[in-house]
Amino acid sequence: MFAAYAARIDRDQPLNGLELGERPAPGARPGWSTVKVKAASLNHHDLWSLKGVGLAEDKLPMILGCDAAGVDEDGNEVVLHSVIGQSGHGVGPREPRSILTERYQGTFAEQVSVPTWNVLPKPKELSFEEAACLPTAWLTAYRMLFTNAGVRPGDSVLVQGAGGGVATAAIVLGKAAGLRVFATSRDEAKRERALELGAVEAVESGARLPQRVDAVIETVGAATWSHSVKSLRPGGTLVISGATSGDAPSKAELTRIFFLELKVVGSTMGTKDELEDLLSFCAATGVRPVIDEVLPLDRAREGFERMASGELFGKIVLTGD
Repeated sequence: MFAAYAARIDRDQPLNGLELGERPAPGARPGWSTVKVKAASLNHHDLWSLKGVGLAEDKLPMILGCDAAGVDEDGNEVVLHSVIGQSGHGVGPREPRSILTERYQGTFAEQVSVPTWNVLPKPKELSFEEAACLPTAWLTAYRMLFTNAGVRPGDSVLVQGAGGGVATAAIVLGKAAGLRVFATSRDEAKRERALELGAVEAVESGARLPQRVDAVIETVGAATWSHSVKSLRPGGTLVISGATSGDAPSKAELTRIFFLELKVVGSTMGTKDELEDLLSFCAATGVRPVIDEVLPLDRAREGFERMASGELFGKIVLTGD
């Protein structure tokens, strides 16, 4: 079957390790289901995998891709929860949690196999392309906002780095949930898009906000860390799920954190129950993922190059037949 996969690890030039071509189709395995992939979306996790982060050399070649929507063996339209081993179903109770492409082949292929427990019904209201955007970036944003930040309608939230998949999702979900959303970006066009999506104000990265916020959604890391901490009200919460600009800020702001009793919460992906809630939320409210571009699987390299450049707003989706 045709697939986009990591053939080599290259920490400096990750796309050098990306290849497109034939890979073995998944075989039958008790407790697992094989899904025909109709759509799969790119995440920065896929670039990190090509750099060897979370992907060991002895696992190569590895088909990339965490997210997918497709059709199962019984003809049902489904969405995949990409965290494997969270429950023990299909892998055994002692297996550590992992994300597709770390220990098991991913979704950038004609077919993918996952534990049957990880297969959820796709709401009829969502297209395959829309549903394929939800299991990583949108689920991460959902958990950051509603589980780990614990915000309520009327609260204020700062979303750093408008344009990225998680940040875009946080703006849309926050608006739909009645939050007062502020956003930052170095790019004027991305700030304009953030306003169109429902942010009440979008400012340049590092600029002072008109008010301190209840929570910050942080995925950028070192470049925005100090600004994130300084933007919180006393007792506020900073939720971090990534560090695309690096994980070593020049100033940790420890004094401000303890003096103002700020909370710093790490967040990774989300649970199957949260994905079910997110799917229902989108189906019921009309909220839809922001899709930057849809490409056929055989043009996956273009999608990777676009994501690596940062010249996108929302998700890039790869489609099969």
